[in-house]
Amino acid sequence: MAAGQRHQEDNFKKISSWAAILFAPTLVGTIYGMNFREMPELHWVLGYPFAIILMAIVCTSLYLIFKRKDWL
Repeated sequence: MAAGQRHQEDNFKKISSWAAILFAPTLVGTIYGMNFREMPELHWVLGYPFAIILMAIVCTSLYLIFKRKDWL
């Protein structure tokens, strides 16, 4: 593999990794943004903090996984 191809592959991995990390909170946020009436989380006092903590955990986990694989 040529050096240029390796550099291009590394850039692709980094961009893909960041896209995956940013996709996770977007997915959770869009589900909550649909304003369903029957979502049990909406009636919990800690429903939204739970969603924000869930997004933070998922993003942090993905970041650590990609960092460990040396993609970031």
